Amino acid sequence: MPTFSVFPYRGRFAPSPTGLLHQGSLFCAMATWLDARAHDGTWLIRIEDIDPFRDIPGAGDAILRTLADFGLTSDEPVVRQSERLELYEAALKTLEDRHRAYGCACTSHEIKTEDVRLGLPAGVYPGTCRGGTHGRPVRSHRFLTEDRVITFTDRRLGRQEQNVEKAVGDFVLKRADGCWAYQLAVVVDDAAQGITDVVRGEDLLTSTARQIELQEALGYPTPRYLHIGLILGEDGEKLSKQRKAPEITSDDPLGLLEKLWPYFGFSPLGADTLDAFWKEAVRCWKARCA
Repeated sequence: MPTFSVFPYRGRFAPSPTGLLHQGSLFCAMATWLDARAHDGTWLIRIEDIDPFRDIPGAGDAILRTLADFGLTSDEPVVRQSERLELYEAALKTLEDRHRAYGCACTSHEIKTEDVRLGLPAGVYPGTCRGGTHGRPVRSHRFLTEDRVITFTDRRLGRQEQNVEKAVGDFVLKRADGCWAYQLAVVVDDAAQGITDVVRGEDLLTSTARQIELQEALGYPTPRYLHIGLILGEDGEKLSKQRKAPEITSDDPLGLLEKLWPYFGFSPLGADTLDAFWKEAVRCWKARCA
């Protein structure tokens, strides 16, 4: 499997504008920025705005302004997925040409019913349309997985493995509503931007094997992965926009950064300026995590 060398390091923070930043998303932004700086690398921001049914108008620009208030600005022009749809179309065409993608006519109800009939875990695509839709109109496009184990080493969690065909089945690349699926878009953009290291929350750990199998099918290099722990709410669940996590403000950037810093397992820094905070945080990150 082709892999990137550690240097030159290129990392990214890729928020979705389905809401404004909350503490959990700022925590992730901190990790991506610190890891890039600890490797003397490049840090990019990518706005993942490919779901018009969920994206909030203006949220992407608001996220960028808030990040800047915390001292976090992209080293290169910000990329927006909504402006890159032709890249995803080209990737799908490549996969179809290589017989690794196909049209699917199934509804979610049909998949659920077939899973029950076949005794499959809920949500695993049973492969109904692998041999064609038999005259039914195509609703979505799926990736043709292979019956093999994908392995990778997470920088924090160690060796990971998954047989995507058995755990997930042939997953969606383009949805029935015409929107591009996260799995395809993120793989295409990471490759196009030369991302060497993906730093993100451990809730996305189970997506990694799918993305690696896609990378291999498209001939892309595979970056290193670091999945960080999550900040949980009082109910023990991950802070998220879907769970109405409160939006952060820029009233006291240094105070909020100091509040989040111990969640990485470090002692409080007690910095008196943003610059001093980030300088000491990078030193600590480089000593432990780089």
